Amino acid sequence: MSEQTQRQGTSQARRVVVAGAGMAGVQTAVALRERGFTGTVTLIGAEPHQPYDRPPLSKAVLLGKAEGSAFDVDFDALDIELRLGCEVLGLRTADHELDTEAGPVPYDVLVLATGAEPIRLPGAEGVPGVHLLRTLDDAERLRPVLARQHDIVVVGAGWIGAEFATAAREAGCAVTVVEAADRPLAGALPAEVAAPMTAWYEDSGTVLRTHARVERVEPGAVILDDGSRLPAGAVVVGIGARPATAWLAGSGIELGAHGEVVADDHLRTSVPEVFAVGDCASFPSGRYGERLLVHHWDNALQGPRTVAANILGETPAVYDPVPYFWSEQFGRFVQYAGHHAAADTTLWRGDPSGPAWTVCWLKEDRLVALLAVGRPRDLAQGRRLIEAGTPMDRELLADATRPLKAAVA
Repeated sequence: MSEQTQRQGTSQARRVVVAGAGMAGVQTAVALRERGFTGTVTLIGAEPHQPYDRPPLSKAVLLGKAEGSAFDVDFDALDIELRLGCEVLGLRTADHELDTEAGPVPYDVLVLATGAEPIRLPGAEGVPGVHLLRTLDDAERLRPVLARQHDIVVVGAGWIGAEFATAAREAGCAVTVVEAADRPLAGALPAEVAAPMTAWYEDSGTVLRTHARVERVEPGAVILDDGSRLPAGAVVVGIGARPATAWLAGSGIELGAHGEVVADDHLRTSVPEVFAVGDCASFPSGRYGERLLVHHWDNALQGPRTVAANILGETPAVYDPVPYFWSEQFGRFVQYAGHHAAADTTLWRGDPSGPAWTVCWLKEDRLVALLAVGRPRDLAQGRRLIEAGTPMDRELLADATRPLKAAVA
């Protein structure tokens, strides 16, 4: 089907079904209504809860400072049909039907927004006291664990591991984080950038064990491959996530190397009238010259606007964002914008042993990414400079006393 025919077909659609009721799914439904779509919009979610935001789960909800994080959306007023507690099971694209626990759901346009699911620790399934932190139910199960101030072992020193360790220390728990790599955030940041973050664990009273692999988990203990036995009233696993797309097997939807839906630069899938957005989908970035799979909140917020515009057959909207995310850990506000894989130069602004500093990545004098610790102004200005592709003066850029925007060449 040609691009024009596909646009014409979707613009005349009467039934849009969104599979997934997280940020990406909710924002897609809302964006359709905000742009004037008058057909049926059905939002299907596997969890029984009112759709909610996930970032507070590792912070306020976990610590008992908030009971939940439901989206402030009046679904009834927007005439968005919610089907909650309804898991999607399969997709028959030839029939334009989505198979669910409650039976088939017909669609004219389908949006895949099923997000990602946490990777489980092999051999730990069914062991008492082992937890994940992805859903509201996960956070509610962990809340009393923190309240009882258990000894806690966190497996994985990525973003979610650091955030949970932060909350657990705030609650008064003894925390040990075990990481198979040689440093925290090994999959996300270069060694020289992650290195200063190692000290954050010790400063907070958290024990960090690197080069540490879990041999097995027993009730009350984690056994490492070197024979170490770590007492554990609870174990929290944060070793990554994978796109929640297993249910698409046999559907004809093209999946990528990581199991993600392969979308084009309009967030269309390989099958007409089916779009994909958020954590479950990758997209080609013209800005960075490669396909990106972004598992962060901002991607789930921004992508739905592109999907809604394309469903409505407006001027075709291309999705090519500057990726952005943030993390609150060990008393620090960490923000990242861009994509540094192809950078040829790394510049530091400020002392990484101090409370506030920024790392800038450039390619041919243009800023392509930055990580800001306690310097939100750097992040805000840098994000705009990345979007604009503005040439930078490297000497001025490295001067932390100057505003980042003053380094424009």
